[in-house]
Amino acid sequence: MAKLNPRLAVYPGTFDPLTMGHVGLARRGLNVFDTVILAVAQSTPKKTLLTVGERVALAKEVFRDEPRVLVEPFDCLLIDYVESRGAGTIMRGLRAVSDFEYEFQMALMNRKLKREIETVFMMTDFKWMYLSSTIVKEVARYGGDIRGLVPGPVVTALSVKYGVSPDEWGFNHAL
Repeated sequence: MAKLNPRLAVYPGTFDPLTMGHVGLARRGLNVFDTVILAVAQSTPKKTLLTVGERVALAKEVFRDEPRVLVEPFDCLLIDYVESRGAGTIMRGLRAVSDFEYEFQMALMNRKLKREIETVFMMTDFKWMYLSSTIVKEVARYGGDIRGLVPGPVVTALSVKYGVSPDEWGFNHAL
């Protein structure tokens, strides 16, 4: 096995949709790592609203001006993907204590499978602790204003998916 780069982190998730919490965490990851790969999971037990192609395209649009954030889909065991990219670190976000139990189990399993790959947990910004992709989808589904909770391109995508006129949200693509 080639030497893994501890300054290259993989930030995995479904990102269905990408929220400002995700964006904030990826950007903060750049304070610790040289490069963060936003790894968009194709296979997931969750029922996704957006296709993996849509999720990747939206994330690429959001991070288009940040060359140190790479966006890629993956469809294999996370730890194998991380190793294939030469990354030495998995970066995971935590909002609350309720996230910790699941994330801790996953980190221990990944450590069992590939001991040399570390998992680093980062707390989300306080202002995003309540925010989840599930909540965003539910609010958008009923025409609630999601501006400021997700980047502009995601506002547009969700308005199309749910058939909600951007005017109903006082649409502003400037995010």
